[in-house]
Formats: sequence, structure tokens, C-alpha cells
Amino acid sequence: MSRIVYLNGAWLPEEDAKVSIFDRGFLFADAIYEVTGVVGGKLLEYQGHAARLQRSMAELGIACPLSPDELLEVHREIVRRNALEEGLIYLQISRGAADRDFAYPKDATPTLTLFTQAKAVLDNPKVATGISVVLLPDYRWARRDIKTVQLLYPSMAKMEATARGAEEAWLVEDGFVTEASAANAHIITAEGTLVTRPLSQAILHGITRASIVEIAQQAGIACEERAFTPEEAKAAAEAFMTSATNFVLPVVAIDGQPVGAGTPGPLTLKLRALYVARKVANAI
Repeated sequence: MSRIVYLNGAWLPEEDAKVSIFDRGFLFADAIYEVTGVVGGKLLEYQGHAARLQRSMAELGIACPLSPDELLEVHREIVRRNALEEGLIYLQISRGAADRDFAYPKDATPTLTLFTQAKAVLDNPKVATGISVVLLPDYRWARRDIKTVQLLYPSMAKMEATARGAEEAWLVEDGFVTEASAANAHIITAEGTLVTRPLSQAILHGITRASIVEIAQQAGIACEERAFTPEEAKAAAEAFMTSATNFVLPVVAIDGQPVGAGTPGPLTLKLRALYVARKVANAI
């Protein structure tokens, strides 16, 4: 059975959903996206994702065709129509279709689409083993705070990591780790301090990242929002990544060198447990 997707106000079988070849999301990557986790048929951290979506749209001058209440209802309805218990909802909004021109069209109607993906987000087997990452140069565009669909280089980085026998890449710019190909990067020092890069245009303003910083502070874990080097990461006691559907994912090796004991660290696993307990309880 095919999924039911949302496209510009219509509910369609996925094979019937079509977008114009003149859509600027297709021609220019002139589009933004959000991914919201679903557990027990409910939305995780939806308000944070909705707020970031509004910020990204404002930065690009794209207007959402739905009100905030209507957009929330579409998220809930796509869960119902697909009987989604656990996984994610992908939302994408482009500037719309117009004849090809680098200048933004003034009268294009935005293209809004959503689809679901079933995925085990609570019982991710990688949590027990951790993952390995490799370090690669960060060649992405400079406005990473806008969640655009310009994901070719992150895809290339992911494939390079796979070719090197790792699961993920951590990207490095000007001697410091920025983030992973599709997640925020964090380390925990030998003193038990959580170190995460501060918000700027250099990284995505991760919703899960913000929650983990707040949860760590509430749990009495010291936090430093600063950039860290690859050398610091390799010498750290623990390392992990955060994202909407992986939550907190331990990193146990960087460029083949074990991080700490080479196993998921206790503070990393504690933060994941606290995150799951709090966010699942507050899902809507």
C-alpha cells in the first residue's frame, strides 16, 4: 500500500503526487524543509520545528500557504491517514513554479508537500553500539542556519564516510568542527562538561540540540557553548550527535580512533534517556 502524501491542499497516493519541472525547489534548491519525529502517533517537539520553519521562511521571503493551526492539523492528519506510530514527517516548502530566472519571481505560489517515513526511532540499534565518524572539510554554503534543501555536499560527505567504513561525517571549517552531515555534533570532556558549538550562521539551530543543552543544565551537567577542534573531539571522554529522529546518538570513534573507552558513554546515554522520557511525555 502506498503512502498518502500532502501536496498543496490535496491528499494523494504518493505515486499520484506531481510537482512542476519549473518548481524553483527543483531548479535552484530554492526551498526549505523540516523533519518532525513521531512516537506513539504523536509529534515530538513540534512547536520548535514550527518556529524554525517560520524563521527559515522569513529569511528566504517565502510565505507559508497555511496558518500555524492549519499546518499543525495537516501534520496530525498525515499521521492518521498513514497510521504512523513511529517515524518521521518530512515537510518541504519551495518558492513555487516560475520560468527559470535567478531573480525571485514576485507572484509564485509556494509548493507545500509533506510525507511520512516509518522508522524505529526509540529502539535504534545504533544507540547500543555507537557509530564511527570521519572528519571531512566543510564545503557547504555559509547560511547553514537556514534549513534549505541544498544537501548535495552533505550527501557527498555521507557517501565518503561510508566509503571509509564509517556511518557519518563530522565537518571541519577553519580548524573547528561545525556539525555532522545531518546532525549537530557534541563532545563531553574528561571533566564531564558538555561542549557544543554556539548558535551562528555556521550551524543549523538544532531543535534537539537546544533541548539537550537545557536538559543537561537541569541535570547539573556543566555546559560550554563554544567551538571545539578535531583534536579535542578525539581526546574527549564521550561524543555524540543530536537530530530530530536519532535524538542522541553516541559516537565511539573518530577517524578510526576510539573516543574514550570506544563505547557509548554514560553521560551520553543519560542525556538520551532524559530526552526520550521528557519529550515523549510532552508529545502532541
